[in-house]
Amino acid sequence: MILSNVGLALHFLLEICALLAIGFWGFRSGDGLLMDAVLGIGVPLLAAATWATFRVPNDPGPAPVAVAGPVRLAIEWAIFGLAAGSLAVAGQQNLAWVFVAAAVLDYVMMYERVLRLMGAH
Repeated sequence: MILSNVGLALHFLLEICALLAIGFWGFRSGDGLLMDAVLGIGVPLLAAATWATFRVPNDPGPAPVAVAGPVRLAIEWAIFGLAAGSLAVAGQQNLAWVFVAAAVLDYVMMYERVLRLMGAH
């Protein structure tokens, strides 16, 4: 149970870090104030909205748009991948690798959830 709670906390922290990483890339990549705002605020908001909208029912809470477990995992992995890629492109390669390692650790710690979402548990 403790490991599960630590995994949930790490997963939430990674979600926040992913959005911050995408925003960091956006503000570093924009060409002018308008593009900085679009990329630095808009892209993370789009990622957060996607994350919040397409969910597996009761994982935890209700799902605004219910999707199958593998689809949910694909969304999570895509956003985490986007975050790691954003850090790397923004010149933070070491931080990108730390993020990837933390994400892998998170999914290892939450393997029961991954198996459940994949339909194997």
